[in-house]
Amino acid sequence: MWRNYLIVGFRALTKNKTYAFINIFGLALGLAACLALLVYVRYETSYDNWVPDSGRLFQVQATWHEVGQPVAANQSSPFPVHETIAAGFPQIEAVSIASPGRAVVRRQGEPLYLETLSVDPAFLDMFEFSFVRGTKERALPNVNSVILTETEAVRLFGTVDALGRTLTVGSGETARDGTVTGVIRDLPRNSHLEFGALFRFDHVGYSAQVPAEYRSWGSMGQYHYVKLRRGADAAAINAALPDWEKRVIPNEVVDGRPSSRADIMDLRLVNVSDIHLGEAQLGAMRPGNDSRTVATFTIVALLILAMASINFINLATARAGQRAREVALRKVVGASRRQLVVQFVGESLLVTGLAMLIALAIVELGLPYLSAYLDADLSFHYLGAGGFLPHIIGLVLIVGAAGGLYPAFILSRFQPSRVLKANKSSAESTGSGRLRTALVVVQFAISIGLIASTWVIWSQTEYVQNVDPGYDREGLIQVAGAWRFESGGNWEAARRAFASVPGVTAVARTNLGVAATNKTILSVAAPGAPDQLNMGVYATDPEFLSTMGMRLLAGRTLGERFANDRVVRAGPEATTPAPGPTLAQRGLNIVVNRRAASLLGIRDPALAVGRQVRVGIDGGDMVPSTIVGVVEDTRIRTARDEIEPLVFTFDPGRTNQLILRYRSNDPALVLQGVQGVWRRFLADAPFEGAFAEDLIAELYERERARGTVFAGFAVLAVIISCLGLFGLAAFTAERRTKEIGIRKVLGAKIRHIVQLLAWQFSKPVVIANLIAWPVAWWAMRDWLNTFDARVDLGPEPFLFAGLIAFAIAIGIISGHAFRVARTNPIVALRYE
Repeated sequence: MWRNYLIVGFRALTKNKTYAFINIFGLALGLAACLALLVYVRYETSYDNWVPDSGRLFQVQATWHEVGQPVAANQSSPFPVHETIAAGFPQIEAVSIASPGRAVVRRQGEPLYLETLSVDPAFLDMFEFSFVRGTKERALPNVNSVILTETEAVRLFGTVDALGRTLTVGSGETARDGTVTGVIRDLPRNSHLEFGALFRFDHVGYSAQVPAEYRSWGSMGQYHYVKLRRGADAAAINAALPDWEKRVIPNEVVDGRPSSRADIMDLRLVNVSDIHLGEAQLGAMRPGNDSRTVATFTIVALLILAMASINFINLATARAGQRAREVALRKVVGASRRQLVVQFVGESLLVTGLAMLIALAIVELGLPYLSAYLDADLSFHYLGAGGFLPHIIGLVLIVGAAGGLYPAFILSRFQPSRVLKANKSSAESTGSGRLRTALVVVQFAISIGLIASTWVIWSQTEYVQNVDPGYDREGLIQVAGAWRFESGGNWEAARRAFASVPGVTAVARTNLGVAATNKTILSVAAPGAPDQLNMGVYATDPEFLSTMGMRLLAGRTLGERFANDRVVRAGPEATTPAPGPTLAQRGLNIVVNRRAASLLGIRDPALAVGRQVRVGIDGGDMVPSTIVGVVEDTRIRTARDEIEPLVFTFDPGRTNQLILRYRSNDPALVLQGVQGVWRRFLADAPFEGAFAEDLIAELYERERARGTVFAGFAVLAVIISCLGLFGLAAFTAERRTKEIGIRKVLGAKIRHIVQLLAWQFSKPVVIANLIAWPVAWWAMRDWLNTFDARVDLGPEPFLFAGLIAFAIAIGIISGHAFRVARTNPIVALRYE
């Protein structure tokens, strides 16, 4: 019996090759797209699942709610957390600290940067890395020991057999030798951790050498991890953390007012598996993702699968009516309704199975390209943990049943006497036409929604890269590591050398570079204001504002001409030790941006010049400061971030970025010249220079990649809907061949017949537009609201999507209608 079912099924497919191709290939595309997107979604949701006992491992994250600043959710947390949190919560079994850094090492005499984490031994116990050389117990015996990843061991020594090798870390007077005491396997790509080497964190040395401001409750330069005891409830700890913060974080007196960081900071434990898609992304070692983005891709995967299934169901119901005589004869010779249902469902499963085989081939061939484009380690396997075989079988059964059950039950219900008496080779069941129309509406609504969303996503991606940032982005080079010039005392000579590079027109330093991720938020108070504000306070030198091309709205810039322009520190932290009055006693001149002036209650930039405020420089006493200039707002960070209130100080000792403006037809030659000067003055430090345009492009690289993938799958969805409409149009035109012949005999023109059939399919497209537009508008408005700078959500994307869908439908239908309408009426009337 099953052999007979297979033979009949294959004959039904080969009888109409166009129908078979559309059905199988369209369904294969849908299944392949669904599987590929599900692979990506699984990858994004599997971050850090490789960590043993990951359910008990949590990161301590800090969210700041500072007046005048947007909410800042950080993956890092204050330094004192390491010494205090375990005592407050007995549910915590262990606490670990990890401090990120960049160490200079040398390979064959060439300086290189090495991404590092300084950790305590508890860190190795928590994450249990796989050692290929050495052991966990002997890996970090002292501060001179180093653990390398396999990749870094090969990069530095040419082999993973690096145990016992000596590595020079640092440069100049700070250089020291480290011994490789372990080599671990490279971390999986789906991890929030990213480092090339591990060092031993020296608590005693750190506390003795690092200024108190970097060890306070405002210091966010480290990560903390806790491992809970078995059975402990992280939610209970999170609920108790606010009260604990108020007890543990000491009160301070700032500008004569009592305050506590507990009032503006919330700590929270987040499971390591939830970090990648979590709300907190500031300070992340590896860029995370947005849970809504992953949810969007999941929805797109299901929608594409639904479209392919709709094609399948539509064509199945349309072609099923052509087999009325076959069903009637089978019933006459004794076939039961159950046997007919099994036969048609079996044929549907056969088609789905063939489509799945093609889909798997497409996924296997295309996944490496998708993986490389998304910068993800996507893998597709069938068996074992995380294997897709159960999903594959489930999809075949669900889609096959969905495509086969409805026509099976409809056909098996035909009465043999009526079909054979009427000598019908086909029959149309009541309601099947309405079902197909409804499914076409759904299909086109999905296509229109995806086209409109693609327009909006692509427009926003282009907009954020080209929106006016408030400074002249073109013609800028940024070089990291400028602090080395100040410590080496050779900045003036280096500045003249950089300025002499052909094409370079200006040179400056800052600690707020293009595409900045660092934040230095300090208290700012205006006389008579009831509350203190929190603003970004950043160090510059006199040439910074003009080099960046920031627009001066009022007043002047900072410089050497006025004594109070420059930050001069006294004591052990002094960059230029100077006896006499302290900074708080002497006062300071500052430049602010329009946003900062507005928050201080000054709408007119000219009126801000000369106003007195107090700024908590270095987190210490509030320094009386005079605003001497106001610049236009600038968008230094991403377009998702609000424009910040900024305060600029002349503080070369705290700068770390070199900014150069150039004018040349050969930017690469200018960069090469800048690199030459760098190596002349800092031969033992790596050169990291980049064009501002490249830094901005890198900032949105992942966003652009995801947008392109979304657009690609949207196009695929449109192709699938076109295939389905093509097959359905062919069936409709064929079914109405006799009607068309009669209309031509009665005088109908070809254009009348084309209009008749085109209008039949135009109505579902119009209805689809009415459904798709509000849904797509709501979804895109919600997505655009995650950006501070965004395009206007006008009617253009939706009108364009509707017109495209309408044009596709009319084009496909008209082609079939024109071909049938040109048929000789005699041939048409002989049909059947």
